[in-house]
Amino acid sequence: MNKFIYITLLLFQVSFAQNAFEQGNQFYQKEQFQEAINSYENVLASGKQSAELYFNLGNSYYKLHKVAPAIYNFEKALQLNPSDSDIQTNLEFARKMAIDEIKETPKVGFGKLIQDFTSSYHFDTWAWISVLFAFLFLGFFAGYYYSPTAFKKRIFFTLMCFVLVGIIISFSSGMFEKNRINSEKPAIVFAEKVEVKSEPKATSQNAFVLHEGTKVFILESIANWKKIQLSDETTGWIDSESIKELN
Repeated sequence: MNKFIYITLLLFQVSFAQNAFEQGNQFYQKEQFQEAINSYENVLASGKQSAELYFNLGNSYYKLHKVAPAIYNFEKALQLNPSDSDIQTNLEFARKMAIDEIKETPKVGFGKLIQDFTSSYHFDTWAWISVLFAFLFLGFFAGYYYSPTAFKKRIFFTLMCFVLVGIIISFSSGMFEKNRINSEKPAIVFAEKVEVKSEPKATSQNAFVLHEGTKVFILESIANWKKIQLSDETTGWIDSESIKELN
């Protein structure tokens, strides 16, 4: 009986989320962007999320010229689908609405090459790629085991070696990307204008000023203060209520 109730509630929740998402799309097509936002937010409130949902939500906020929510939702969409060119393009458009222009300190060397490669997919996608390679490995092993001739066995053995390399690379890439995402704590400034302090207290000297939509990285926390770093490696302390974390 309890299982039946649980399944019924789950199906109802899924149906509600799907209907709210489709309703949001209809509002968006009618250029009723605030109504679309309300529908999409209802889907998120139900516990459902996807790159498409965050993308549509970001577009809705962008149409209303709400800089921080637009960038935030495009960033969330990009986390779930980092290779999507439409998300990347719209995120760049949204960033152009932000006041602050922070130059990114260029990363060089072998570490950058690894990060560029592993960040091409979300770590969940890398996991599925590993599973696919694993099934291929089993298939080629079966071919190797049942092959009647030495020539065919050599072919299947060679294919097994290539697939094994694929498993190691995809699994390692997924672990690297997951660790990178967990170690980075990105956030978006939601305050229209905020003074970043040199120390974690309101009376300390101002280090610099940020405006809504700027992306920062959280280094540490003390009470209601966050030590942040910009893409140009500038650091300072900001009131935690002025930012919204992406992870």
